[in-house]
Amino acid sequence: MNVTIRKIGNSEGIIIPKEVLAELGLNAGDQLSLVRQGEGVRLEPVKADLDKQLEAAREAMAKYRVALRELAK
Repeated sequence: MNVTIRKIGNSEGIIIPKEVLAELGLNAGDQLSLVRQGEGVRLEPVKADLDKQLEAAREAMAKYRVALRELAK
């Protein structure tokens, strides 16, 4: 399936066909993660729980940065 990159405001984007969104269970407003894969990209739905877990891990790593650095030696 081919899509065209279009100007959208000050950015560029693609329009995902309605049929594809329906097949994937996606709706307007859902977030996607863009992952580089070789010479292309892959779009994956963002899972809210994973985002919360990653943010908690980032905060813990920042808080215990010195201890983690010592443990890594």
